[in-house]
Amino acid sequence: MASSSSSTIPLLLLLLLSFFAISSSDPLLPPDEQESAYLVLESINSAMDWRSLFPDDLCLSPPHGIVCDYSAEENSTTAHIAELNFGYVSDYSSNPPCGRNPAFTPRISSFPFLRKLLFYKCFNNDPTPLPGYFWNFTSSLEELVFVENPSLVGSIDGRIGNFTNLRRLVISGTGISGNVPASIGELQELEQLVITRSRLSGKLPESWKKLQKLKILDLSYNFLEGNLPPGIGEITNLVKLDLGSNQIGGGIPDRLVGLQKIEFLDLSYNRFFNTGVPVMLAEMPRLREVYLSGNPLGGRIPEIWGKMGGVLGIGLSGVGLVGNIPRSMGVFLEKLCYLGLDNNMLEGEVPLELGQLENVKELNLENNRLSGEIVFYANFTARKMKMKLGGNPGLCVISEKMKGHFGDLRTCRKAARPDAVVLFSGGCLLHASLFHVFGVLILFFQL
Repeated sequence: MASSSSSTIPLLLLLLLSFFAISSSDPLLPPDEQESAYLVLESINSAMDWRSLFPDDLCLSPPHGIVCDYSAEENSTTAHIAELNFGYVSDYSSNPPCGRNPAFTPRISSFPFLRKLLFYKCFNNDPTPLPGYFWNFTSSLEELVFVENPSLVGSIDGRIGNFTNLRRLVISGTGISGNVPASIGELQELEQLVITRSRLSGKLPESWKKLQKLKILDLSYNFLEGNLPPGIGEITNLVKLDLGSNQIGGGIPDRLVGLQKIEFLDLSYNRFFNTGVPVMLAEMPRLREVYLSGNPLGGRIPEIWGKMGGVLGIGLSGVGLVGNIPRSMGVFLEKLCYLGLDNNMLEGEVPLELGQLENVKELNLENNRLSGEIVFYANFTARKMKMKLGGNPGLCVISEKMKGHFGDLRTCRKAARPDAVVLFSGGCLLHASLFHVFGVLILFFQL
Protein backbone atom coordinates (compact mmCIF):
# COMPACT_ATOMS: atom_id res chain seq x y z
CA MET A 1 0.00 0.00 0.00
CA ALA A 2 2.77 2.41 0.91
CA SER A 3 4.57 1.71 -2.37
CA SER A 4 1.35 2.26 -4.34
CA SER A 5 0.72 5.60 -2.60
CA SER A 6 4.27 6.82 -3.17
CA SER A 7 4.07 6.00 -6.88
CA THR A 8 0.78 7.89 -7.21
CA ILE A 9 2.29 11.23 -6.06
CA PRO A 10 4.82 11.57 -8.95
CA LEU A 11 2.08 10.61 -11.38
CA LEU A 12 -0.19 13.40 -10.09
CA LEU A 13 2.67 15.89 -10.29
CA LEU A 14 3.35 14.84 -13.86
CA LEU A 15 -0.29 15.28 -14.79
CA LEU A 16 -0.41 18.72 -13.16
CA LEU A 17 2.76 19.85 -14.93
CA SER A 18 1.39 18.61 -18.23
CA PHE A 19 -1.87 20.48 -17.62
CA PHE A 20 -0.09 23.76 -16.87
CA ALA A 21 2.25 23.29 -19.83
CA ILE A 22 -0.71 22.83 -22.16
CA SER A 23 -2.64 25.71 -20.56
CA SER A 24 0.29 28.11 -20.73
CA SER A 25 0.68 27.44 -24.45
CA ASP A 26 -2.96 28.20 -25.19
CA PRO A 27 -3.63 31.72 -26.51
CA LEU A 28 -4.96 34.08 -23.86
CA LEU A 29 -6.07 36.75 -26.33
CA PRO A 30 -8.82 36.06 -28.89
CA PRO A 31 -7.42 36.05 -32.45
CA ASP A 32 -9.61 38.95 -33.60
CA GLU A 33 -8.27 41.17 -30.80
CA GLN A 34 -4.70 40.12 -31.60
CA GLU A 35 -5.21 41.14 -35.23
CA SER A 36 -6.88 44.42 -34.22
CA ALA A 37 -3.95 45.24 -31.97
CA TYR A 38 -1.48 44.67 -34.80
CA LEU A 39 -3.50 46.88 -37.15
CA VAL A 40 -3.69 49.66 -34.58
CA LEU A 41 0.05 49.46 -33.89
CA GLU A 42 0.78 49.57 -37.63
CA SER A 43 -1.44 52.60 -38.11
CA ILE A 44 0.29 54.45 -35.26
CA ASN A 45 3.79 53.59 -36.47
CA SER A 46 4.10 51.83 -39.84
CA ALA A 47 7.91 51.93 -39.74
CA MET A 48 8.07 49.18 -37.15
CA ASP A 49 7.46 45.50 -37.90
CA TRP A 50 5.22 44.85 -34.93
CA ARG A 51 4.31 41.30 -35.97
CA SER A 52 7.96 40.22 -36.04
CA LEU A 53 8.89 42.10 -32.90
CA PHE A 54 5.96 40.66 -30.94
CA PRO A 55 4.98 37.40 -32.64
CA ASP A 56 3.48 35.76 -29.57
CA ASP A 57 0.21 36.26 -27.81
CA LEU A 58 0.08 39.99 -27.01
CA CYS A 59 -1.31 39.27 -23.56
CA LEU A 60 1.65 37.01 -22.79
CA SER A 61 4.38 39.15 -24.38
CA PRO A 62 3.12 42.62 -25.27
CA PRO A 63 4.94 45.88 -25.89
CA HIS A 64 4.86 48.22 -22.94
CA GLY A 65 1.63 50.18 -23.04
CA ILE A 66 -0.64 47.33 -24.04
CA VAL A 67 -2.30 45.89 -20.97
CA CYS A 68 -4.56 42.87 -20.77
CA ASP A 69 -7.00 41.77 -18.12
CA TYR A 70 -9.73 39.24 -17.54
CA SER A 71 -13.27 40.39 -17.99
CA ALA A 72 -15.55 40.30 -14.97
CA GLU A 73 -18.41 39.66 -17.37
CA GLU A 74 -16.98 36.37 -18.56
CA ASN A 75 -16.50 33.21 -16.53
CA SER A 76 -13.42 32.04 -18.43
CA THR A 77 -9.66 32.31 -18.58
CA THR A 78 -9.73 34.35 -21.78
CA ALA A 79 -7.95 37.69 -21.50
CA HIS A 80 -8.79 40.89 -23.35
CA ILE A 81 -6.97 44.10 -24.13
CA ALA A 82 -7.86 46.59 -21.40
CA GLU A 83 -5.42 49.45 -22.10
CA LEU A 84 -3.78 50.97 -25.17
CA ASN A 85 -1.14 53.61 -24.42
CA PHE A 86 0.80 55.21 -27.28
CA GLY A 87 3.64 57.70 -27.34
CA TYR A 88 7.01 57.49 -25.62
CA VAL A 89 6.89 59.14 -22.18
CA SER A 90 10.08 58.00 -20.46
CA ASP A 91 12.25 54.97 -19.90
CA TYR A 92 9.88 54.05 -17.09
CA SER A 93 6.87 54.33 -19.35
CA SER A 94 8.15 53.36 -22.80
CA ASN A 95 4.85 53.06 -24.62
CA PRO A 96 4.92 52.14 -28.32
CA PRO A 97 6.43 55.17 -30.11
CA CYS A 98 4.33 57.00 -32.65
CA GLY A 99 5.55 57.41 -36.22
CA ARG A 100 5.99 60.65 -38.10
CA ASN A 101 2.45 60.59 -39.50
CA PRO A 102 0.32 58.29 -37.36
CA ALA A 103 -3.26 57.57 -38.35
CA PHE A 104 -6.37 55.89 -37.05
CA THR A 105 -7.87 52.62 -38.18
CA PRO A 106 -11.49 51.48 -37.73
CA ARG A 107 -10.17 48.65 -35.59
CA ILE A 108 -9.28 51.19 -32.86
CA SER A 109 -12.83 50.97 -31.52
CA SER A 110 -13.21 47.20 -31.89
CA PHE A 111 -11.90 46.16 -28.46
CA PRO A 112 -14.95 45.11 -26.45
CA PHE A 113 -13.34 45.45 -23.02
CA LEU A 114 -11.05 48.45 -23.52
CA ARG A 115 -10.91 50.64 -20.41
CA LYS A 116 -8.16 53.14 -21.25
CA LEU A 117 -6.90 54.78 -24.44
CA LEU A 118 -4.01 57.27 -24.31
CA PHE A 119 -2.06 59.19 -26.95
CA TYR A 120 0.93 61.22 -25.77
CA LYS A 121 2.66 63.55 -28.25
CA CYS A 122 1.66 61.44 -31.24
CA PHE A 123 -0.06 63.80 -33.68
CA ASN A 124 2.49 66.55 -34.28
CA ASN A 125 2.83 66.98 -38.06
CA ASP A 126 0.11 66.64 -40.69
CA PRO A 127 -3.46 67.42 -39.49
CA THR A 128 -5.15 64.21 -38.37
CA PRO A 129 -8.94 64.33 -37.99
CA LEU A 130 -10.84 62.24 -35.49
CA PRO A 131 -12.88 59.92 -37.72
CA GLY A 132 -16.52 59.14 -37.06
CA TYR A 133 -15.80 55.52 -36.17
CA PHE A 134 -13.58 56.71 -33.33
CA TRP A 135 -16.70 57.23 -31.23
CA ASN A 136 -17.90 53.63 -31.57
CA PHE A 137 -16.23 52.42 -28.38
CA THR A 138 -18.25 50.31 -25.99
CA SER A 139 -19.40 51.54 -22.60
CA SER A 140 -16.41 49.77 -20.99
CA LEU A 141 -14.16 52.79 -21.74
CA GLU A 142 -13.16 54.58 -18.52
CA GLU A 143 -10.27 56.83 -19.59
CA LEU A 144 -9.78 58.73 -22.85
CA VAL A 145 -6.61 60.83 -22.85
CA PHE A 146 -4.94 62.97 -25.52
CA VAL A 147 -1.95 64.98 -24.25
CA GLU A 148 0.09 67.34 -26.48
CA ASN A 149 -1.25 66.38 -29.89
CA PRO A 150 -1.37 69.73 -31.74
CA SER A 151 -2.20 68.22 -35.14
CA LEU A 152 -5.23 66.33 -33.88
CA VAL A 153 -8.31 68.05 -35.32
CA GLY A 154 -12.03 67.44 -35.46
CA SER A 155 -14.73 67.69 -32.82
CA ILE A 156 -16.13 65.76 -29.88
CA ASP A 157 -19.02 63.68 -31.14
CA GLY A 158 -22.29 63.57 -29.22
CA ARG A 159 -21.92 59.80 -29.04
CA ILE A 160 -19.48 60.35 -26.21
CA GLY A 161 -22.60 60.25 -24.04
CA ASN A 162 -22.65 56.49 -24.69
CA PHE A 163 -19.42 56.06 -22.71
CA THR A 164 -21.41 55.65 -19.54
CA ASN A 165 -18.45 54.39 -17.48
CA LEU A 166 -16.06 57.17 -18.50
CA ARG A 167 -14.16 58.60 -15.50
CA ARG A 168 -11.42 60.67 -17.17
CA LEU A 169 -11.68 62.72 -20.34
CA VAL A 170 -8.43 64.63 -20.88
CA ILE A 171 -7.77 66.50 -24.14
CA SER A 172 -4.89 68.93 -23.75
CA GLY A 173 -2.89 70.79 -26.39
CA THR A 174 -4.83 69.77 -29.52
CA GLY A 175 -6.63 71.32 -32.47
CA ILE A 176 -9.98 69.88 -31.35
CA SER A 177 -12.75 72.40 -32.11
CA GLY A 178 -16.52 72.72 -32.04
CA ASN A 179 -18.93 72.74 -29.11
CA VAL A 180 -18.89 70.88 -25.83
CA PRO A 181 -21.65 68.35 -26.56
CA ALA A 182 -24.61 68.39 -24.20
CA SER A 183 -24.34 64.60 -23.91
CA ILE A 184 -21.30 65.06 -21.67
CA GLY A 185 -23.81 66.03 -19.01
CA GLU A 186 -25.02 62.41 -19.04
CA LEU A 187 -21.66 60.94 -17.97
CA GLN A 188 -22.53 60.29 -14.36
CA GLU A 189 -19.26 58.45 -13.58
CA LEU A 190 -17.09 61.32 -14.82
CA GLU A 191 -14.52 62.53 -12.27
CA GLN A 192 -12.16 64.58 -14.45
CA LEU A 193 -13.14 66.65 -17.49
CA VAL A 194 -10.16 68.49 -18.94
CA ILE A 195 -10.29 69.99 -22.44
CA THR A 196 -7.69 72.73 -22.41
CA ARG A 197 -5.44 74.57 -24.85
CA SER A 198 -7.62 73.54 -27.76
CA ARG A 199 -10.13 75.31 -30.01
CA LEU A 200 -13.52 74.67 -28.42
CA SER A 201 -16.13 77.32 -29.20
CA GLY A 202 -19.80 78.07 -28.69
CA LYS A 203 -21.79 78.06 -25.48
CA LEU A 204 -21.40 75.69 -22.58
CA PRO A 205 -24.18 73.11 -22.06
CA GLU A 206 -26.85 74.08 -19.55
CA SER A 207 -27.19 70.78 -17.72
CA TRP A 208 -24.45 69.71 -15.30
CA LYS A 209 -26.54 68.41 -12.39
CA LYS A 210 -25.92 64.72 -13.11
CA LEU A 211 -22.14 65.06 -12.83
CA GLN A 212 -22.06 64.55 -9.08
CA LYS A 213 -18.77 62.64 -9.16
CA LEU A 214 -16.95 65.34 -11.11
CA LYS A 215 -14.02 66.81 -9.17
CA ILE A 216 -12.03 68.64 -11.87
CA LEU A 217 -13.57 70.76 -14.64
CA ASP A 218 -10.93 72.51 -16.74
CA LEU A 219 -11.94 74.08 -20.07
CA SER A 220 -9.33 76.83 -20.01
CA TYR A 221 -7.60 78.33 -23.06
CA ASN A 222 -10.35 77.80 -25.61
CA PHE A 223 -12.81 80.10 -27.40
CA LEU A 224 -15.95 79.38 -25.39
CA GLU A 225 -18.54 82.16 -25.24
CA GLY A 226 -22.00 82.95 -23.94
CA ASN A 227 -22.96 83.10 -20.28
CA LEU A 228 -21.73 80.83 -17.53
CA PRO A 229 -24.48 78.25 -16.89
CA PRO A 230 -25.73 78.54 -13.29
CA GLY A 231 -26.06 74.75 -13.27
CA ILE A 232 -22.31 74.43 -12.80
CA GLY A 233 -23.01 75.44 -9.21
CA GLU A 234 -24.84 72.13 -8.83
CA ILE A 235 -21.66 70.04 -9.27
CA THR A 236 -21.37 69.79 -5.52
CA ASN A 237 -18.18 67.68 -5.39
CA LEU A 238 -16.18 69.96 -7.66
CA VAL A 239 -12.72 70.78 -6.32
CA LYS A 240 -11.24 72.64 -9.30
CA LEU A 241 -13.08 74.88 -11.78
CA ASP A 242 -10.88 76.48 -14.43
CA LEU A 243 -12.56 78.36 -17.29
CA GLY A 244 -9.77 80.90 -17.69
CA SER A 245 -8.83 82.46 -21.04
CA ASN A 246 -12.09 82.07 -22.92
CA GLN A 247 -14.73 84.56 -24.05
CA ILE A 248 -17.45 83.77 -21.51
CA GLY A 249 -19.44 86.84 -20.49
CA GLY A 250 -22.37 88.14 -18.48
CA GLY A 251 -22.46 87.98 -14.72
CA ILE A 252 -20.83 85.47 -12.41
CA PRO A 253 -23.80 83.40 -11.20
CA ASP A 254 -24.58 83.54 -7.48
CA ARG A 255 -25.39 79.83 -7.64
CA LEU A 256 -21.70 79.07 -7.78
CA VAL A 257 -21.92 79.36 -4.01
CA GLY A 258 -23.15 75.76 -4.19
CA LEU A 259 -19.55 74.71 -4.84
CA GLN A 260 -18.85 74.12 -1.18
CA LYS A 261 -15.86 71.85 -1.85
CA ILE A 262 -14.18 74.11 -4.38
CA GLU A 263 -10.49 74.81 -3.74
CA PHE A 264 -9.36 76.32 -7.03
CA LEU A 265 -11.50 78.80 -9.00
CA ASP A 266 -10.17 80.46 -12.16
CA LEU A 267 -12.48 82.60 -14.31
CA SER A 268 -9.74 84.98 -15.42
CA TYR A 269 -9.47 86.63 -18.83
CA ASN A 270 -13.05 86.26 -19.92
CA ARG A 271 -15.76 88.89 -20.38
CA PHE A 272 -17.56 88.92 -17.04
CA PHE A 273 -18.59 92.49 -16.27
CA ASN A 274 -20.19 94.89 -13.78
CA THR A 275 -20.61 92.35 -11.00
CA GLY A 276 -17.82 93.52 -8.71
CA VAL A 277 -15.77 91.02 -6.77
CA PRO A 278 -18.34 88.33 -5.84
CA VAL A 279 -19.05 88.41 -2.12
CA MET A 280 -20.10 84.75 -2.32
CA LEU A 281 -16.40 83.85 -2.32
CA ALA A 282 -16.50 84.21 1.45
CA GLU A 283 -19.10 81.43 1.57
CA MET A 284 -16.80 78.85 -0.05
CA PRO A 285 -15.09 77.41 3.03
CA ARG A 286 -12.45 75.33 1.22
CA LEU A 287 -11.41 77.95 -1.32
CA ARG A 288 -7.64 78.26 -1.59
CA GLU A 289 -7.11 80.12 -4.86
CA VAL A 290 -9.31 82.49 -6.83
CA TYR A 291 -8.34 84.20 -10.08
CA LEU A 292 -10.67 86.71 -11.72
CA SER A 293 -8.10 88.89 -13.51
CA GLY A 294 -8.83 90.40 -16.90
CA ASN A 295 -12.61 90.77 -16.44
CA PRO A 296 -14.18 94.27 -16.24
CA LEU A 297 -15.87 93.57 -12.90
CA GLY A 298 -15.57 97.10 -11.51
CA GLY A 299 -16.44 98.23 -7.99
CA ARG A 300 -14.53 98.36 -4.74
CA ILE A 301 -12.74 95.55 -2.97
CA PRO A 302 -15.38 94.15 -0.60
CA GLU A 303 -14.83 93.50 3.10
CA ILE A 304 -15.13 89.70 2.88
CA TRP A 305 -11.69 88.60 4.02
CA GLY A 306 -12.58 87.69 7.59
CA LYS A 307 -13.91 84.33 6.37
CA MET A 308 -11.09 83.67 3.90
CA GLY A 309 -8.10 83.05 6.12
CA GLY A 310 -7.19 79.85 4.28
CA VAL A 311 -6.77 81.47 0.86
CA LEU A 312 -3.32 81.15 -0.72
CA GLY A 313 -3.68 83.08 -3.98
CA ILE A 314 -5.86 85.99 -5.18
CA GLY A 315 -5.73 87.37 -8.71
CA LEU A 316 -7.67 90.59 -9.31
CA SER A 317 -5.45 92.22 -11.92
CA GLY A 318 -7.06 94.52 -14.46
CA VAL A 319 -10.65 94.19 -13.23
CA GLY A 320 -11.45 97.91 -12.87
CA LEU A 321 -11.22 98.15 -9.08
CA VAL A 322 -11.55 101.58 -7.46
CA GLY A 323 -11.18 102.89 -3.91
CA ASN A 324 -8.73 101.80 -1.24
CA ILE A 325 -7.07 98.49 -0.46
CA PRO A 326 -8.80 97.22 2.70
CA ARG A 327 -6.56 96.85 5.73
CA SER A 328 -8.47 93.67 6.53
CA MET A 329 -6.67 91.89 3.69
CA GLY A 330 -3.43 92.14 5.65
CA VAL A 331 -5.13 91.15 8.89
CA PHE A 332 -7.08 88.03 7.90
CA LEU A 333 -5.27 86.57 4.88
CA GLU A 334 -2.66 84.92 7.06
CA LYS A 335 -1.70 82.17 4.58
CA LEU A 336 -1.66 84.33 1.47
CA CYS A 337 1.21 83.63 -0.95
CA TYR A 338 0.18 85.71 -3.95
CA LEU A 339 -1.87 88.88 -4.31
CA GLY A 340 -2.36 90.54 -7.69
CA LEU A 341 -4.13 93.92 -7.63
CA ASP A 342 -2.21 95.54 -10.49
CA ASN A 343 -3.65 97.50 -13.43
CA ASN A 344 -6.65 98.86 -11.57
CA MET A 345 -7.61 102.32 -10.33
CA LEU A 346 -6.93 101.80 -6.63
CA GLU A 347 -6.17 104.87 -4.54
CA GLY A 348 -4.81 105.78 -1.12
CA GLU A 349 -1.91 104.33 0.80
CA VAL A 350 -0.63 100.79 0.75
CA PRO A 351 -1.91 99.39 4.06
CA LEU A 352 0.83 98.77 6.59
CA GLU A 353 -0.95 95.53 7.47
CA LEU A 354 0.13 93.97 4.14
CA GLY A 355 3.62 93.89 5.61
CA GLN A 356 2.38 91.43 8.24
CA LEU A 357 1.63 88.71 5.69
CA GLU A 358 4.24 86.17 6.69
CA ASN A 359 3.91 83.82 3.71
CA VAL A 360 3.48 86.21 0.81
CA LYS A 361 5.88 85.59 -2.08
CA GLU A 362 4.53 88.03 -4.64
CA LEU A 363 2.61 91.26 -4.12
CA ASN A 364 1.73 93.08 -7.34
CA LEU A 365 0.26 96.57 -7.00
CA GLU A 366 1.61 98.03 -10.24
CA ASN A 367 -0.20 100.61 -12.37
CA ASN A 368 -2.73 102.00 -9.92
CA ARG A 369 -3.16 105.42 -8.29
CA LEU A 370 -1.65 104.56 -4.94
CA SER A 371 0.20 107.16 -2.91
CA GLY A 372 2.27 107.59 0.25
CA GLU A 373 5.39 105.99 1.67
CA ILE A 374 6.45 102.35 1.41
CA VAL A 375 7.98 101.37 4.73
CA PHE A 376 7.76 97.59 5.05
CA TYR A 377 11.05 96.57 3.49
CA ALA A 378 13.13 95.02 6.29
CA ASN A 379 14.48 91.61 5.28
CA PHE A 380 12.81 92.14 1.90
CA THR A 381 15.76 91.16 -0.25
CA ALA A 382 16.66 88.27 2.06
CA ARG A 383 13.22 86.75 1.49
CA LYS A 384 13.44 87.22 -2.27
CA MET A 385 9.82 88.31 -2.25
CA LYS A 386 8.54 89.97 -5.41
CA MET A 387 6.92 93.30 -4.69
CA LYS A 388 5.82 95.24 -7.75
CA LEU A 389 4.85 98.87 -7.21
CA GLY A 390 5.77 100.65 -10.45
CA GLY A 391 3.27 102.81 -12.28
CA ASN A 392 2.04 104.54 -9.11
CA PRO A 393 3.35 108.14 -9.39
CA GLY A 394 2.19 108.99 -5.87
CA LEU A 395 4.21 106.26 -4.15
CA CYS A 396 7.67 106.87 -2.74
CA VAL A 397 10.34 105.09 -0.72
CA ILE A 398 12.12 106.60 2.24
CA SER A 399 15.57 105.43 1.18
CA GLU A 400 17.39 106.00 -2.09
CA LYS A 401 18.93 102.54 -1.94
CA MET A 402 15.48 100.91 -1.86
CA LYS A 403 14.32 102.38 -5.16
CA GLY A 404 15.61 99.51 -7.26
CA HIS A 405 13.61 96.95 -5.31
CA PHE A 406 10.21 98.55 -5.88
CA GLY A 407 10.19 99.62 -9.47
CA ASP A 408 10.72 103.18 -10.63
CA LEU A 409 9.62 104.94 -7.45
CA ARG A 410 10.80 108.33 -6.28
CA THR A 411 12.36 109.05 -2.91
CA CYS A 412 10.06 110.65 -0.39
CA ARG A 413 10.77 114.32 0.28
CA LYS A 414 10.26 113.98 4.00
CA ALA A 415 12.87 111.98 5.80
CA ALA A 416 10.34 110.38 8.06
CA ARG A 417 11.77 107.03 9.05
CA PRO A 418 9.30 104.82 10.86
CA ASP A 419 10.27 101.41 12.04
CA ALA A 420 10.48 98.99 9.17
CA VAL A 421 7.97 96.18 9.15
CA VAL A 422 9.66 92.79 9.12
CA LEU A 423 8.36 90.45 6.44
CA PHE A 424 8.70 87.06 8.06
CA SER A 425 9.94 84.11 6.10
CA GLY A 426 7.36 81.41 5.71
CA GLY A 427 6.56 78.38 3.63
CA CYS A 428 4.18 78.78 0.73
CA LEU A 429 3.10 76.56 -2.14
CA LEU A 430 0.20 77.82 -4.20
CA HIS A 431 -2.61 75.40 -4.78
CA ALA A 432 -2.23 75.98 -8.51
CA SER A 433 1.28 74.62 -8.17
CA LEU A 434 -0.07 71.67 -6.22
CA PHE A 435 -2.62 70.93 -8.94
CA HIS A 436 0.18 71.16 -11.49
CA VAL A 437 2.62 68.98 -9.52
CA PHE A 438 0.06 66.36 -8.58
CA GLY A 439 -1.47 66.52 -12.05
CA VAL A 440 1.92 65.76 -13.60
CA LEU A 441 2.51 62.97 -11.08
CA ILE A 442 -0.94 61.51 -11.67
CA LEU A 443 -0.43 61.72 -15.43
CA PHE A 444 3.06 60.21 -15.13
CA PHE A 445 1.92 57.25 -13.10
CA GLN A 446 -1.20 56.74 -15.18
CA LEU A 447 0.62 56.92 -18.49
